[in-house]
Amino acid sequence: MEATVPFATNPALLTAFWSAATIFFYLVSKAIYRRWPQSWLSPLIVTPMALIALALLLRANYAEYIHATHWLVAMLGPVTVAFAIPIFEERHTIRRYWPVLAFGVFVGSATAMLTAWALASLLSIDGALRLSLLPRSISTPFAMTISQDIGGVPDLTAIFVVITGVCGAALGETLLRVLPIRSTLARGALFGMGAHGAGVAKAHQIGSEEGSIAGLVMVLVGLVNVLAAPLISMLLR
Repeated sequence: MEATVPFATNPALLTAFWSAATIFFYLVSKAIYRRWPQSWLSPLIVTPMALIALALLLRANYAEYIHATHWLVAMLGPVTVAFAIPIFEERHTIRRYWPVLAFGVFVGSATAMLTAWALASLLSIDGALRLSLLPRSISTPFAMTISQDIGGVPDLTAIFVVITGVCGAALGETLLRVLPIRSTLARGALFGMGAHGAGVAKAHQIGSEEGSIAGLVMVLVGLVNVLAAPLISMLLR
């Protein structure tokens, strides 16, 4: 259906409206999460839900929204470049623990993709949808790039990434209470590998060192998978 907002035919106003709505809902949801830090109140959940409700109210469609907010998606490029900062800041950690980090990144990435493939096979999911599911355990900027390279749908991959991050952060917190994990490196890596951005935020709530390690692991996983994307694409053909 066509959107019912009066300025639906004006691209500039439409861009301003949806961009402002996205930023507004994100800031509000972030404030709510700071006040009540519950997993189900994460901005990664609240913001999309609020935008979906607004779109349904205005009878707008996804194509209209994404066209109006494409500049926000384009900002993922500079964000990817900014990921070099935690690598530089944690260069001493990389030099000290590089064998453990390399092994963890390799095993974690392989496990994430294999389990995604197994889940897709179990649910009889094939084609582009299956390929979109594979990079679900990688931070959004990297995941969307990989999805496009291997034949997936980047927009779908972004949704899977958000779901994985929110669920992974909640599950990771539970695992820390159940399992006797005392190492700062292991605790941070658990969140960085299993829940990327959402996991890094949760790790920072646990401790500054855990947060730093989680951020480092998240970036390393993204870089390794982006570099391996052509090989992955060849293996899947």
